[in-house]
Amino acid sequence: MRAFACSLFAGVLSVTAFAGAAYAENPMVGGAAMYADKNIVENAVNSKDHTTLVAAVQAAGLVETLSGPGPFTVFAPTNEAFAALPAGTVETLLKPENKDQLTKILTCHVVGAKAMSADIMKMVDDDKGAHPVNTVGGCTWTARYEGDKIMVEDENGNVANVTIANVEQSNGVIHVIDKVLLPKM
Repeated sequence: MRAFACSLFAGVLSVTAFAGAAYAENPMVGGAAMYADKNIVENAVNSKDHTTLVAAVQAAGLVETLSGPGPFTVFAPTNEAFAALPAGTVETLLKPENKDQLTKILTCHVVGAKAMSADIMKMVDDDKGAHPVNTVGGCTWTARYEGDKIMVEDENGNVANVTIANVEQSNGVIHVIDKVLLPKM
């Protein structure tokens, strides 16, 4: 199995094969090794780049779900992606009275299937350039790619770039993204 590391160049994904079996088996995300035998939550809590996402998943009560058998594909926004939202947005969403809205946003980052980047690219090819992505939260995003660069567009026209692809989990896969995808509200 080949693992891929993705580095962001000009706001898009550049996929490069890593050498070395030990690294390929345990890719690094947010300074922590990600283990394919651990579930999405068990790995995410160790990423220093995903502390906001982890706090949001806890506030929304989704820990048990994302620890479940899946399979899931999670498009995981980084702390920087959350910080780019308008001032006060994250703090407001984390309040108990906004749990439903937070849950909607987070579940719109989850697909109820395991989709590796090669799967996404094939679906885009089959759909001639853009593939609809139906999420657990009822949102429909659009996946595209250029060369080896995968992008996901939300219902508002915001585009997130996959910056680290194919982080395998025991219950699916994580693709790290650089923007928070938002449903139409």
